Amino acid sequence: MSETSATGKPASDMGLVVVGAAGRMGQTLVRAIHTIPGARVIGAVERADSPHLGKDAGELAGIGIINVPISDDPLPVFAKADGVLDFTTPASSVEFAGYAAQARIVHVIGTTGCSAEDNAKIAAAARHATIVKSGNMSLGVNLLAVLVEQAARALDADDFDIEILEMHHKHKVDAPSGTALLLGEAAAAGRGIALAGNDVRSRDGHTGVRKTGSIGFATLRGGSVVGDHSVILAGTGERITLSHHAEDRAIFARGAVKAALWARGKKPGLYSMRDVLGLS
Repeated sequence: MSETSATGKPASDMGLVVVGAAGRMGQTLVRAIHTIPGARVIGAVERADSPHLGKDAGELAGIGIINVPISDDPLPVFAKADGVLDFTTPASSVEFAGYAAQARIVHVIGTTGCSAEDNAKIAAAARHATIVKSGNMSLGVNLLAVLVEQAARALDADDFDIEILEMHHKHKVDAPSGTALLLGEAAAAGRGIALAGNDVRSRDGHTGVRKTGSIGFATLRGGSVVGDHSVILAGTGERITLSHHAEDRAIFARGAVKAALWARGKKPGLYSMRDVLGLS
């Protein structure tokens, strides 16, 4: 008879730490891990001023007691883990990437809003940690990105303009969303250009005519929208729209767990969800 953990799952399952465990996404991650074979929650971390410190992560997430208290000290938790799931803030993700590198464990980063400097630090940590980072962990969105790249490559910039429209809930703090930027990067790759310098983030006043080959972004915020994204390729007399509508943030959590399971045993490096899906 195989050994089991306090959660009832085999002890050989991938032991995962959820950082930001008391937040909406953190609780969703705990629930997702609980339902996916091959993974179990072995640690939960929150900021030092969280009112949830000491509480059981499973009980807080609504799945019952799993004997995993929420801690404010990531180091001992990372030391006993196989991987960490991280949908926190850019500064926190950079810090956690360093800890994951020290512990030589998998780090799945779904945090958005990272600066170029943040990304450089995360890439440096990936020399020692196996990091999967994506602006969106949804399997569907990453397939959409591949389709956007193919469409942008097939439809010439002289004939088709590209606009990216996204809407999220009123509590989201970064814009454009990480997913919109991921789709913009895919469109730019299809066109063989860099997104930086060819992106248009806002239009106001007398803007002049649209620059050929530019990639536009429009951002909407309101209500409880989990995430809507559309990439519009507008030509003369015709328009193509490629869309994804997220109805439940659990899709991001399930994608993150799948990414962690995929990354287990992989060499240190910086990977994307395209690697996870075999679409690179």
